[in-house]
Amino acid sequence: MAEGSRIAVIGAGIVGTSCAYFLLRDGHRVTLVDPREPGTGTSFGNAGVISRGSVAPVLTPGLLRSVPALLADRTSPLAIRWRYLPRLLPWLVRLALNARPARVETLARAIAALTERCDEAHDVVIQECGLGGLVRSGGWLKVARTKQTLLAATATDRSFWDRFGRRYEILDGAGVHALEPALAPDLEAGLLLPENRFVVDPCAYVQGIARGFLERGGALLGAEAQGFAFQDSRIVAVGTTAGRLPVDAVVLAAGAFSKKLAALGGLRIPLDAERGYHAMLPHPSATLRRPVYSCDHGFVLAPMANGIRITGGVELASPWAPPDDRRIRRLVPLAQKLLPGLSGAIVSTWQGCRPTVPDSLPVIGPCPGTPNLFLAFGHQHIGLTLGPLTGRLIAELVAGRTPPFDLSPYAPARFARA
Repeated sequence: MAEGSRIAVIGAGIVGTSCAYFLLRDGHRVTLVDPREPGTGTSFGNAGVISRGSVAPVLTPGLLRSVPALLADRTSPLAIRWRYLPRLLPWLVRLALNARPARVETLARAIAALTERCDEAHDVVIQECGLGGLVRSGGWLKVARTKQTLLAATATDRSFWDRFGRRYEILDGAGVHALEPALAPDLEAGLLLPENRFVVDPCAYVQGIARGFLERGGALLGAEAQGFAFQDSRIVAVGTTAGRLPVDAVVLAAGAFSKKLAALGGLRIPLDAERGYHAMLPHPSATLRRPVYSCDHGFVLAPMANGIRITGGVELASPWAPPDDRRIRRLVPLAQKLLPGLSGAIVSTWQGCRPTVPDSLPVIGPCPGTPNLFLAFGHQHIGLTLGPLTGRLIAELVAGRTPPFDLSPYAPARFARA
């Protein structure tokens, strides 16, 4: 597509904002469309990890076998709203089929190809948008009260890290407390992923990219995208609650809410929401330096700029269902045992929707049958990690340049064949 084309990017989370930034960088006239302020949707509430170590798909054979026990435990990382199950069942079946060992290996290879390239794209926005103060190095720490628990909880990931060249270090209790002295003294084992980085305020990070986009001449439209106007097979305008927006191309990056507009573009995608929650608590006097994952209970403590964030787990329910924060609140006493001195006073709770397709791979590329509609969603638990890289890849595709690696595993066309 020629430089100076009019492009609408629908969705102002980390993925959409990054797409808008890299497209503007290429010389296009870009409008970012979202009724909410950038970064205030699902991108607001994650654990802040830029995770080069993320390789495994959402569901693996071992995790599939543990589902019944997880559902029976009120503090486990998994919950289902049973009224939603009939609508969810086809998605769950496809998810389970993708948990076959040979398929998991293929999917992990595709995820690894993305995460091993995530840092360079982040470095571009960090440097150009002045975001260095929000990003820390030092890795991500997983801990357990016994070495046996640690090794069991990380076995699948370690097998992938070994094959795909991700560095990790197994620590004893002394090694854990050398990194994080504030943690409970009874922790006997840990695992450090030293290449991961940490964003102390994910919302501010997205807003920093958006600010860089606007300062360079981008436009922000605070409206909801409702549909498309076509001429032959091409979109010529986006219909919004603020009126008609003429375009030469559209990037759909609305996360878990992309399904309807993708269908208007001619492609039905089995997209659903893995709903996540967090609770914010004040920093204790002795706090953490990096995110810490409890292998014993399946949650993360992330030391954000404005407090400790407890997050983790998945609730399978309609994206529009009202929040139920009882499960995240039940984790607070467990978090206090992990981080002594942590107050039990919850400052705020939050719920968002991770966009996930059954094969755990993001949807990146042109929509079959609508050549000027580009899809960029479905990043499941690694949207923050892959947002800037996805923006860079979309810019390559829109410009007609050859991407730096094979993007066929992520192509929307895989659903047209399904």
